[in-house]
Amino acid sequence: MRHEKRYIAVDLGAESGRVMLASVSEDRLVLEEIHRFSNGPIEERGSLRWGFKRLLSEIKTGIGKAAKAANGRVTGIAVDSWGSDFGLIGADGRLLENPYHYRDTRTKGMMQEAFKLMDKREIYENTGVQFMQLNNLYQLLSMRMANSDVLAKAKYLIFTADLYSYHLCGRVYSEYTLASTSQMMDMRTGQWAKDIFDKLSLPIEIIPNIVRSGTVVGRLTDEVAKEIGCEPIEVIAVGSHDTASAVAAVPAGERTLGNNWAYISSGTWSLMGVEVPRAIINEKTFNYQFTNEGGVENTIRLLKNIMGLWLVQECRRQWHGEGVDLSYRQITNMAKEAQPFVAYIDPDYSRFFSPGDMSKRINDYLTETGQKPIDDKGQMIRVILESLAFKYRSVMDAIENITKQPLEVLHIVGGGIQNEMLCQFAANATGKKVITGPIEATAIGNILMQAKATGQIKSLAELREIVRNSFELKEYQPKDKKLWNQQYEKIKSR
Repeated sequence: MRHEKRYIAVDLGAESGRVMLASVSEDRLVLEEIHRFSNGPIEERGSLRWGFKRLLSEIKTGIGKAAKAANGRVTGIAVDSWGSDFGLIGADGRLLENPYHYRDTRTKGMMQEAFKLMDKREIYENTGVQFMQLNNLYQLLSMRMANSDVLAKAKYLIFTADLYSYHLCGRVYSEYTLASTSQMMDMRTGQWAKDIFDKLSLPIEIIPNIVRSGTVVGRLTDEVAKEIGCEPIEVIAVGSHDTASAVAAVPAGERTLGNNWAYISSGTWSLMGVEVPRAIINEKTFNYQFTNEGGVENTIRLLKNIMGLWLVQECRRQWHGEGVDLSYRQITNMAKEAQPFVAYIDPDYSRFFSPGDMSKRINDYLTETGQKPIDDKGQMIRVILESLAFKYRSVMDAIENITKQPLEVLHIVGGGIQNEMLCQFAANATGKKVITGPIEATAIGNILMQAKATGQIKSLAELREIVRNSFELKEYQPKDKKLWNQQYEKIKSR
C-alpha cells in the first residue's frame, strides 16, 4: 500500500482564486479549501488589468496556511489558471507591468489585422485553435502593432499560471496545455508555430521552452520559502490550463460507456468537448470553429468555448450596482417560476463579451432579432439558461458530426454544477444522461497530476478512478425531450 502524500493546489479563476490542500492515498483523495480570495479586472491607465502583486500575495498567504495545516509535510505545489493572458519579464527578472486582462479592448480588430498578414485558414492549419479575440496571439500582436515600449524591453513572455509559478520557484517555462491555448503553438508537433511568429513579426525569442504536464520544474526559492514560512517544496507543472486540469478529473469510466462521453467544464465559461488521441484539424473543425487544446497524458481536448455563466454573473453584478442584491440561488429560484421558451439568445454574441449592463445588451439583442424585451429578472435568467442548454445541444451535434461517434453521456464538472437548473436543462436539450461532479474538478486534477508526477499515481485511468472513489456524483436524465427537440428545431430554422 502506498503512503499518503499531501499536495497544495493553487487554482486561479476569473472570479475567484483558491488554495487547496489534499491528502492522496492509494485509492482516495481528501480535499480541503485553505484560502479563498476574490479576483477580477482592475482599471489602470484606461485599460483592464490583473492586480498581480495582490494575487501573488494571496497565493503566498494560502500556501503558508496550507503548509502549516500539513505540519510542513507537503510533497508538491502547482498553479493552474485560465488560458489567456501573460506577463512580460524584463532583463532583471522582474515583471514589467501588470498583465492585461483578456477582456481589455486592445484586441478589438486584431484578428482582422492578423488575417492581412497570414491567411485565416493557414493560421488554423498551424494551430487548430478556435478564433477568439482574447487569444494570446492577438494580445501579442496588439502590442507589436502599437510599438509597445514594454514589449521591446521584455526578455520573457510567461502565461498566467506559469507566471505565478515563476515567482515561486524562479523557473521560466511554458507548460504544454497552457501554451496550446495561445494560438501560437503547432498542435501537431507540440512546439511553437514558427511560421506564425515570422509572418506576424512576433518575437519568438521571448517565448520560453515548452514543458509537459506532470513535470517537476523546481522548488520554492529560499527567499519565497522563508517569506511563506515553509520548506522549499517542489513546484510541479500540471495541466497549467485550468480546463486541462478539470478534464483530467472528469470521473469517466465506471458509469460511462467506453469513450462515448463528452464534458463541460462549467463556470464563467462553458468549455465543451471530447478527449481525442490527436488533433483534428480539417474543414469541419474549421467551419464549426472548434479548438484543439493540449490535455494531460498525451491527449487532445477537442472543444468549443461557450460564453457560459458569465452572462448570469454580469446580470447579477449590474443588478447589485442598481441596489438589488440577489444571490445566485435566489435568481435561479426566480428563473424556475418564469415561463419556458419565451425567447432565445446566442450566448456567444460578440456584444456579450465585455463587462457592462448585460441585461440591457440582452434586451437589445432580443429587439434586434424581432423578439420582445424582458423586464422580469427571473425571466431573463431563464432565457440565459435555456439558451446555454440549446448551445450545448448544437455543440454536441457538431462533435458527433466531426467524430462520427455517438455520445451517450455528458459529464459536467466545475462550479457551474451548483446551478442544478442548468444541469437539468443540459440533459433535456441534448437528450443525454448528464453526470455532474466534482465541483472542484480543476483543483482535483491539479492535485492528482502532481501525484502522477511524483510517481504516486501511474495512469490517467487510475487518476479518474480515485476521483470516482472520492466524490459524490449526481445524475440527470432527460425530461420533456419532445418539447425541447421542437424548440431546438425552431431555433435552428431562424
